[in-house]
Amino acid sequence: MINNLPEFKNQKLFDQAFTHRSYLNEVKENIDSNERLEFLGDSILSFLVSRFLYQKYPDFNEGVLTNIRSLLVNTRSLGETAKKLGFGDLLKLSKGEHEAQGRKNQSLLADSYEAFIGALFLDQGLEKVAEFVNDSLLTSVSELVEKKTFKDPKSLLQEYAQSKKKGSPLYKVILEEGPAHAKVFTVAVYVSGKLVGEGTGKSKQQAEEQAARQALENDDK
Repeated sequence: MINNLPEFKNQKLFDQAFTHRSYLNEVKENIDSNERLEFLGDSILSFLVSRFLYQKYPDFNEGVLTNIRSLLVNTRSLGETAKKLGFGDLLKLSKGEHEAQGRKNQSLLADSYEAFIGALFLDQGLEKVAEFVNDSLLTSVSELVEKKTFKDPKSLLQEYAQSKKKGSPLYKVILEEGPAHAKVFTVAVYVSGKLVGEGTGKSKQQAEEQAARQALENDDK
């Protein structure tokens, strides 16, 4: 964790990184949301994490590197990192999003982390972003590798099922709730026709990972 965020030359970029689109409906200012910065930051983050892993682990193959990167840049990881950095307090949200606990929303926090990276890149360049990512996110890489927890839950469940000769897990969406822009999915996972786990998430992928995680934690698979 880092104690202080980088000081921006352009304060407008800093503010934009934390401006959720819902906020625009409640102010008369001519400002932009953080969505374009998030788009930019997502690509920059993927590159920097890939470069770091490629250089640090020359003996790891492409599949292993991809799994580690996925764990580092998924919504849960980025959301937790943004929370530690205090990004929730910096978010500019509509009254409705604020009352809906938007400052603790893992997806919004993850988006703000990517947007911040995009803003920092425009303000100070790539290597300053690399320094920030190294200090805030990549400190957990060694622990992931040492514990061999770099495989995502779906991959681990797939391996478990195959080792027991039970076939591949089957994921089914059993519930969709919420408006189109804020869907919440509930997914069930079955192995050999038996329900072994359920999960919820802001995306189908997130819900599937949660379902797989629950299945792995279940002693009676």
